[in-house]
Amino acid sequence: QVQLVESGGGLVQAGSSLRLSCAYSERAFRSYAMGWFRQAPGKEREFVARISWSGGSTYYADSVKGRFTISRDNAKNTVYLQMSSLKPEDTAVYYCAADPRPDPGYPENTARSLYDYWGQGTQVTVSS
Repeated sequence: QVQLVESGGGLVQAGSSLRLSCAYSERAFRSYAMGWFRQAPGKEREFVARISWSGGSTYYADSVKGRFTISRDNAKNTVYLQMSSLKPEDTAVYYCAADPRPDPGYPENTARSLYDYWGQGTQVTVSS
């Protein structure tokens, strides 16, 4: 069974940093683009960041650009989201997802519908 398991969430103060990890169970995922999404209470799940299978291309939502960095280590079957200068509005459940299709380019590759595999999410809470 394909699994994506997020970890690293928690409660932090505004201005702090946090690193999320997403471990994937299938070696095939090394050839998939991976993304991070988030969902705040009462809001739609929104795109945060995406990384190509090689790590050579990354994309970010405007709200996190310059503060968040997505990376991956295919040898460890893991994708990371380094978050810095956290704000209360970053509070959400963060989800890792995998897109097995060829990259359609930005901004189409931010669509939730492209991602076939999803983790269960990890809570990030930023206090003011």
